[in-house]
Amino acid sequence: MSVSTHVLDATTGSPARGMRLALLRLEGERLTQVAGGVTDDDGRCPELSATLRVDAGVYRMRFETGEWFATRGTPTFYPVVEVTFEVVDAAAHHHVPLLMSPFAFSTYRGS
Repeated sequence: MSVSTHVLDATTGSPARGMRLALLRLEGERLTQVAGGVTDDDGRCPELSATLRVDAGVYRMRFETGEWFATRGTPTFYPVVEVTFEVVDAAAHHHVPLLMSPFAFSTYRGS
């Protein structure tokens, strides 16, 4: 299974370049970081590439939104956005996009 993301800033209609994020695996109450990185000019994280392989299980993608908005002088209600999802088919690709603004966010299962 591979994982990817695409982060977009809804207030500017542009990719969220320079946002730190982490992919974590949940095992009971324990979290283990599987991968991490920073979004590129297109709002994608090259460190989460087709070469990253993870097993079936429950994962959490953590986006450092507060830090990202702070560098732009913009207050935000959400200092961190965490998206928890379950991988059932270890052979499938999982795309976890994030559309955000200082006071709202949304996500969906992408392709």
